[in-house]
Order: sequence, then C-alpha cells, then structure tokens
Amino acid sequence: MLKNRLPSARQSVVALGLFTLFAVGGAAQAEVYVYEMPDGSRMITDHAIKAKYSRVVRVTRDVKGAGTLAAQKNSPVFREAPSTYDRLIQRYADEYGVEFALVKAIMQAESDFNPYAVSNKGARGLMQMMPSTAGRYGVQDIYNPRENIRAAVQHLKYLFDTFDHRPVLVIAAYNAGESAVKQHRGIPPYEETENYVKKVLQYKRQYTPNYHIISIAANPSGG
Repeated sequence: MLKNRLPSARQSVVALGLFTLFAVGGAAQAEVYVYEMPDGSRMITDHAIKAKYSRVVRVTRDVKGAGTLAAQKNSPVFREAPSTYDRLIQRYADEYGVEFALVKAIMQAESDFNPYAVSNKGARGLMQMMPSTAGRYGVQDIYNPRENIRAAVQHLKYLFDTFDHRPVLVIAAYNAGESAVKQHRGIPPYEETENYVKKVLQYKRQYTPNYHIISIAANPSGG
C-alpha cells in the first residue's frame, strides 16, 4: 500500500510470539496481558510481569483487539523471524490461489514482518492494509496477523483477476492502487512504485525455488 514506512520507534520485547497468540485457532486459552512500559511502548504477554513502573492496560482471555490496544500509543517495533508467519501465508495462499512467495515478498516489503507497522498514509499491519480496503474483506482487528494476511491475500486474488493474472501489474496496483495502473496502462511512472515492484520481485526470488526474474524494462505492461 502507498507509502509504507515504519515509524521511528523503540525496540520492544514480545514475551509471547504473536503467531502463538493470533494464528493458532484465533483465540488463546490462557490470559493475555497488555502492558504499557515506562518509555510509553506497549507489549503483549501470556503472563504477569514485574517490570518496574510498567502498568497493566488490559487482561483478557480474548485476543480480539489486543493488537490495536498494544499499538495505540508510541507503537513499538515488533519484528518476528521471517518464517514466523509462513503457516498463515501458506494457508491463505492455498485457499485463494495466490503464490506463497509473492505474499511473503510483499509482507517483507511492506512491514518487514512487523505486525504493528503503521505507514504515514495510515496503512497498517503485516501487509499494510488501508482500513478502507481491510473493511471490504471483513477485517475487525487490522493488527491481527490472521485477519491482516487473509484480507491481503483476498485483495491480491482480486487484483490478479482484475489485471489478467499479470504479477507485475498486481504488485504495482498493491502499492499505487488499481486506478493508477489502469490509468497508465502499466506500472505508473512513480519512482516509489517502480522501486517497490523491483524490491518485491527481488524478495520473491528469495522465496521461490528456480525463480526467474521478471524484466520490468523489457515488459513494462506486465504481460
């Protein structure tokens, strides 16, 4: 989504992996704690902690909304290992017929695996969904990795159908919007979008065995 930059923020610790909280079954059985730390950042954990001057913001058995609550103030930088969300990516990639490597490449380009990333345009979460776009796909907690990834893959499926299954145009539309791609009949002549497409293709190569780079210069329309 346009434009995706991580906010300048302090590094924080996540005591319980977000994949465990959100991805497996959608609801945790143990209690979920949201703490505000002395520096104003927030963290999620599955147990009470004794950090000096920290305060409990919420204790619940329902993880719904915990991501939003954790990100409300001075959003910390949460980053997981690149493989953390592979099971979720594979699940929805298979369900909607979108290539796993492309979804993961877009996730890296958009948020660098930070589920609380917020762009200066208001795009949020792992796949940097705009709230209006996320709403089209029934997202209730945009910071929930399961909902965020599912909606983004659905949107990618829509873009593939819209642009005749041409990956370069899909990537460009994910960044600049489908209207811009239609208007310019190809990759819009925006430096940001051109660089974004190249970056996603580079990441995609890393996640695809025997991947062949698509030449943008030789094939600007993505056909």
